[in-house]
Amino acid sequence: MPAPRPPTLVLLVRHGQTPTTGVVLPGRAPGLHLSAAGRRQADAVAGRIGRLAKVAAVYASPLERARETAAPIARARRLAVRVERDLADLDVGRWTGQALRRLRRKPEWQAIQRHPSGFAFPGGESFTGMQARVASALARLVERHPGMTIVAVSHADPIKAAVALALGAPLDHFQRIAVAPGSVTAIVYRDLGPLVLAVNSLDGGLAGLPG
Repeated sequence: MPAPRPPTLVLLVRHGQTPTTGVVLPGRAPGLHLSAAGRRQADAVAGRIGRLAKVAAVYASPLERARETAAPIARARRLAVRVERDLADLDVGRWTGQALRRLRRKPEWQAIQRHPSGFAFPGGESFTGMQARVASALARLVERHPGMTIVAVSHADPIKAAVALALGAPLDHFQRIAVAPGSVTAIVYRDLGPLVLAVNSLDGGLAGLPG
């Protein structure tokens, strides 16, 4: 019988605020950077994670707002930010860059909130495809870092989808999970299955984590 694999603690960080947070659906639009508030959030989360004993690696979505959030976390550990493309935000296709107030009036918005598993963005990605992509990325990172603590900076929907999967909750319930800018979600991946330690942690809450 093979020896059990050492558990890996993954700290999922949502990027900090941008000038369009809560106003526009950014998707994968390039050139969107952190706002001044977002840079403060990135520094704050770097400080919180810096109090953990050891972080082996810092990964980030390729989008600028994620890499800019990862930078101070990595710098505090003298690590390089490693880009993982499958941590990228949901590809919302032709909805990219549209105002949320307009999108909320579309009939499809109710499907996104109540039955996301059955929805795919026109010219973009489905929610089920996004969840599978993120799950595959996290599995690769866990395989690469057995028994270690790693950071993965991503986006709200991918993190919420990862939490739902770890909890065994249907994807249609993932909109019930809150993941704020600059928050930390902690999941331990074990042979016996994932263990969710924290979701949407903003102030403290990391002191008792292993690592």
